[in-house]
Amino acid sequence: MPTAAQWGHPWKRSVRRVVTLLAVVAFMALSSIGMAQSASAETTPSGSPTSTDAASAPTSSTEPAYDNTISGNLRNAGVPIAGVTIKVQSESGGFQGSGTTNDRGIWRVGVPDRGTYTVELDVSTLPEGVSLAEGQENPRTVTFGGTSSVSTLFLLGEGIVTQTTSFWNQLADRVLAGLSFGLLLALAAVGLSLIFGTTGLTNFAHGEMVTLGAVSAYGFSVAGLPIFLAIVLAVIVGGVWGYVQDAGLWKPLRKRGMGLIPMMIVSIGLALTMRYVIQLLFGTDTKQLPGANSPTLVFGPFSITQNNLNSLLVSLVVIVLLGFLLLRTRIGKATRAVSDNPALAAASGIDVDRVIRIAWVIGSAVAALAGILWAYYRPGINFNMGQQILLLIFAGVVLGGLGTVFGALVGSVIVGLFVEVSTIWLVADLKYVGALLIMILVLLFRPQGILGRKERVG
Repeated sequence: MPTAAQWGHPWKRSVRRVVTLLAVVAFMALSSIGMAQSASAETTPSGSPTSTDAASAPTSSTEPAYDNTISGNLRNAGVPIAGVTIKVQSESGGFQGSGTTNDRGIWRVGVPDRGTYTVELDVSTLPEGVSLAEGQENPRTVTFGGTSSVSTLFLLGEGIVTQTTSFWNQLADRVLAGLSFGLLLALAAVGLSLIFGTTGLTNFAHGEMVTLGAVSAYGFSVAGLPIFLAIVLAVIVGGVWGYVQDAGLWKPLRKRGMGLIPMMIVSIGLALTMRYVIQLLFGTDTKQLPGANSPTLVFGPFSITQNNLNSLLVSLVVIVLLGFLLLRTRIGKATRAVSDNPALAAASGIDVDRVIRIAWVIGSAVAALAGILWAYYRPGINFNMGQQILLLIFAGVVLGGLGTVFGALVGSVIVGLFVEVSTIWLVADLKYVGALLIMILVLLFRPQGILGRKERVG
């Protein structure tokens, strides 16, 4: 077993140099976000509608530009219908807008918030001899889910038969989407579980580390870097931030003997600070990474977007690598030893502080990667996107078993599957509530989680 002196070798000097260099890179990424904000403010006049190409539908010239949109395509026997008015009103009645189909039959209306809206086709603007198909609901209600856009179609003509997807095809699609979402959650949950296992800290700032990854990737892409390189640098920024956090905040607090409850409260304060610093630099608008819109691929009864498939494969590969790291390498075995019993690990010659530092770096890096994949899954980047899935990350960790990395994987996949499959029966706004309810029910019968072990209390 290596001694404490061997664990704390002169590698520290080289690490400090690397960290300094990467801190400069992170500063450049955040600076590029600020420059992007200034550039967008100069090129887009306040209150003016967003520009549209020939394939997009204009909104009312008096309406301000909004990032959230409701859209559709109007055709009769395959022929686009132009000049038809679509009216949109918020559920509360505080917003009213309208759009007109262009020469390709496409219409789009910007709305201020993601909520529930009433959409009505003005039948008086339909061409003579054209009417809504039998059974078409008009007006109808549409509700935003986790994305910034929603579409609805009005069918025209007589004898139209609405094509419906069978239950089994819907189930296959939702299972595949749930697996992709679950593995994405697992990336973030594994990082949270690593940190909890080695330090006992419940880190409420973990959601902001997810956001930091997506925002950093956006900053590097705005600076002109290829998206692949931007993603790699964003993951590095996440790892550097984990190193800085532990070296500058958590290690000093541990040395002072601060209890876990006060440290948890500190993490809540850190989360709020990070969230609103990101909001200050990034803004409140939802922005897209390059390639956010991807084609849908069909594999027999399954269909999945290219981005979701990429997310599934990347998450799977990274999780397998993390499993190999924990099971087959010295640092992985040391991490598990510290997680089991820090005092005994220290007595065995393991540098506990070094192991904790490495856990912070790895946990923060994979959280940053999860944020990038989450930005493609939604799709879109927002200053509070990590906060939106923080409870689901905690649910995956608790469901699988606190402090167990593989338990976090299993719990997150279960949560992801339930969230997506439940949309077959539940409205989109309730799918996260259902996942948390499942966690509560499981813990009533198995308080230690699926892969956790029982502990004696008292």
